[in-house]
Amino acid sequence: MRDGAQAEGISFTVTDKLKITKRLDDFGIDYIEAGNPGSNIKDMEFFQCVKKLDLKHAKLVAFGSTRKADIKVSEDNNVLSLLSAETGAVAIFGKSSLLHVTDVLRTSPEENINMIFDTIHFFKENGKEVIFDAEHFFDGYKLDADYAMKTLQSAVKAGVDCIALCDTNGGSLPYEIEDIVKAVIQNIHVQIGIHCHNDAGMAAANSIIAVQNGVSHIQGTINGYGERCGNANLCTIIPSIELKLNIKCIADKKIQDITNVSRYVSEIANLAHNEREPYVGNSAFAHKGGMHIDAVQKNSKTFEHISPETVGNSRRILMSEVSGRSTIINRVQEVAPWITRESPETQQIIDKLKELEYLGYQFEGAESSFKLMVIRELGKDRTFFNVKDFRVLCENPWNRENSAFAIIKVEVDGEEEVTAAEGDGPINALDKALRKALEIFYPELSKIRLTDYKVRVLESGNATASRVRVHIESTDGDNVWGTVGVSTNIVEASWEALVDSIEYFLYENGQWIINN
Repeated sequence: MRDGAQAEGISFTVTDKLKITKRLDDFGIDYIEAGNPGSNIKDMEFFQCVKKLDLKHAKLVAFGSTRKADIKVSEDNNVLSLLSAETGAVAIFGKSSLLHVTDVLRTSPEENINMIFDTIHFFKENGKEVIFDAEHFFDGYKLDADYAMKTLQSAVKAGVDCIALCDTNGGSLPYEIEDIVKAVIQNIHVQIGIHCHNDAGMAAANSIIAVQNGVSHIQGTINGYGERCGNANLCTIIPSIELKLNIKCIADKKIQDITNVSRYVSEIANLAHNEREPYVGNSAFAHKGGMHIDAVQKNSKTFEHISPETVGNSRRILMSEVSGRSTIINRVQEVAPWITRESPETQQIIDKLKELEYLGYQFEGAESSFKLMVIRELGKDRTFFNVKDFRVLCENPWNRENSAFAIIKVEVDGEEEVTAAEGDGPINALDKALRKALEIFYPELSKIRLTDYKVRVLESGNATASRVRVHIESTDGDNVWGTVGVSTNIVEASWEALVDSIEYFLYENGQWIINN
């Protein structure tokens, strides 16, 4: 949570960090590097509050640097602040590259060696488990291998418990990691770890090849969050090591929870989940091409390297004009089991699908709208509510927290309700007003919320008169579903997707399968 919190666009509150800590402990993470108590008040507050959590597995780690140059370790306030965190373990970073010693610390190579020794020795005397993060180790080794190794030897002499070799700039390639790790393992006889960044897109690969060559401690972040291009992604590394290398990382069957953990942290971070992420993304086991779909339905191993259920994910068959007739029929039969290839309704639905896709609708990730389209084409849809009228007003000044107002009148079973809401823009105001009105009739709607909202301009040549496609992703805390709307009016397109999202949820809480 320390390195991950340094990602652009992330700002965890203390409450956020407490929630993530509890979730990672439940998942089975061994160490949680939770912050630098010497750097900010928020991290110090976290270390005080976290003491109230009853952690079952994880060991908390306070993070800080070696003492400053030319002062005693007992006089360094940042070092002393780590003791006040009262964690069982500390992670100390120190320079392993001469470039950083001379150009950043601006001290002598000998003083840097002393700084590493003094700081680690200080914490060992205070009963702490110490992890030494050898910062810029791989770059430092390439620059001056002898000096880089001396920094590790100093840590060993001070009594360090584990040394993490850091590819801090993230520019190393797997063959370099392999060669250098081998050299370290042969000469340094404490637990060796790996800490990779993703600036060359190699963080996960570098971490895995390090494990293959003797590393037994891996540092990374959930979803790969971190500075610049991010850190090594534990949601890729853990299943790869467990399922590909057959090396146990976490408790039995916990691997099935990794998709939920990944999404949970995305939600807390208030970032859209990367749906193309290996193992845990919504697209990781999604199939669109007709031949691919046909093969995977006959034998999943043809186009899936693992079973999606192994990591708590699921297979998705995407709907489009290239999916093939049998795929479309299979999806239709989820709500209308009597439909066959020969049914007259089959061609009607296929024609409607092609018509909608020609207009710009796309049902990849919006399978919920596809299901609703099917039951409407079959004339089997239910009327959960009627929108009698709605209005949206946008006003200046634009820098106000709520810049739009929506008024809406709905009718359910002959009873009308008028509500109003303000929001951050017209769509947010409409969303709030609609659910505010409908929750009176359907209290279960209080569980759902929007998690993603995307707008795609389909005809850029028409400028502001262009047709747009709006995709909305919603969740009730357990399930995630997507809906789509298309119009030359962005409010109308958003409204269509929003109404579909609510109707889908109401169907899910009732009964999808309809009778002939």
